[in-house]
Amino acid sequence: MKTHLDRVINDIESLQDGTMGGKFMFKYLQKIGKALMVPVAVLPAAAILMGIGYWIDPTGWGANSQLAAFLIKAGAAIIDNMAILFAVGVAFGLSKDKDGAAALAGLVGFEVVTTLLSTGAVAQILHIPVEEVPAAFGKINNQFIGILCGVIAGEIYNRFHTVELPKFLAFFSGKRLVPILTSVAMLIASFILLYIWPAIYTGLVHFGISIAKLGPLGAGIYGFFNRLLIPVGLHHALNSVFWFNVAGINDIGRFWGPASQAYEGLPDIIKGTYHVGMYQAGFFPIMMFGLLGACGAFIATAKPENKNKIMSIMVAAGFTSFFTGVTEPIEFAFMFVAPALYVLHAILTGLAVFIAATFDWVAGFGFSAGLVDFVLSLRNPNAKSPIMLLVLGIVFFAIYFVIFYTVIKKFNLQTPGREELDVDVNIDGHTEAVPINSHSELAMRLLPLLGGKDNLKDVDYCTTRIRLEVADPEKIDDAAIKKLVPGLIKKGSAVQVIVGPEVEFVVTELKKLLK
Repeated sequence: MKTHLDRVINDIESLQDGTMGGKFMFKYLQKIGKALMVPVAVLPAAAILMGIGYWIDPTGWGANSQLAAFLIKAGAAIIDNMAILFAVGVAFGLSKDKDGAAALAGLVGFEVVTTLLSTGAVAQILHIPVEEVPAAFGKINNQFIGILCGVIAGEIYNRFHTVELPKFLAFFSGKRLVPILTSVAMLIASFILLYIWPAIYTGLVHFGISIAKLGPLGAGIYGFFNRLLIPVGLHHALNSVFWFNVAGINDIGRFWGPASQAYEGLPDIIKGTYHVGMYQAGFFPIMMFGLLGACGAFIATAKPENKNKIMSIMVAAGFTSFFTGVTEPIEFAFMFVAPALYVLHAILTGLAVFIAATFDWVAGFGFSAGLVDFVLSLRNPNAKSPIMLLVLGIVFFAIYFVIFYTVIKKFNLQTPGREELDVDVNIDGHTEAVPINSHSELAMRLLPLLGGKDNLKDVDYCTTRIRLEVADPEKIDDAAIKKLVPGLIKKGSAVQVIVGPEVEFVVTELKKLLK
């Protein structure tokens, strides 16, 4: 088993290194995955609005309370327009300088495509009756198209936002040129999609349906790959098939929508095997409890001289996971130092999702499966026996602790706290550690350890990580950086510094220093 698991991890790492011929594709997909976090970040707003609305009126869906109806409809305005938000957010996220012109271009591109490829327009273009238009065009307003438009708009922005036109066209130079070029590009894209979108749509639907029709077993398989793909940043692509309306499943939208309409438009082939929330509920026991058991195992197996240090790190990371559902500070602490242990984590996640789906214990989230989303979803009409997810979580806390503790001890894995004790070194070379009191201070201390300004070719961030492209990875002081932050990942010139949920503020300060 260990050999097989190691082979899986080696394949992932070789893909990152480019030895499988996919280095460019991997890096680009990872870049898109990071950009997807921009529109996904608005989901908590929808969850809060709708969650409070359901707390006020859990049975009438606003029929018995004007305030509840107001809040629920406000949240639905976000959920129901995720396709547009993906087009705008991805374009913005991909732009080098995070400029609003890119977001505008994404919106322009989306409007062009969805208008030209609407059912009525396709019937007119192809000179066929509306009844004969492929069903795929009735679903053109979806997150997949939004992502596609965002990617095209973002790339056009990066390449043309500094272009200067002749003086008589100077007004349209630079950033004003981007939406114009995007609209032209989307004319071409629409023509291509006119012929290939039915096949793409059918493929996406079949992929999602092939897993969804397996019922709880399919939910467990999805949960397993959801965790397994995190190291390569491709879990967002998988999530879009099940959480959003790419293949007609739309689990998040259905959970937060009215209970009376929860199964409207559901593909016939998965009726009877799918129930609302089955691709969300099983994550609560893992993120709120299971990974806390892993943190406990890391503390219990740490060397005595490292125990206090690891305890402070794991308590903070564990609270973040429990409260918000952000798990990366914990997962990145062991996914590369103990890959087989990480695969066990993916298996246990799949098991939790499978169990929750089997017993139809349901809660949903707008951002991630933490305490905040759990509380907000309690009175949602689509929630079912949510308290049982807490019971299941307690069980998984014990399972994680026992399995992680046993495997770490048996195979002597070098998990956090089991490495040799190092002497703290700060950027000035002194032996006493200096506490970090602000984001700007952390940025100032990281910059020289990353090789200085000249070594940083590109600086960006995702949920919890600073993503860097460096000129010379040998200039990076790995040991010193790991004393400041939870983790560091180096794959050639691509470097990721694990900071935590406050990463955006640290990157902002780091970019100020680079200027």
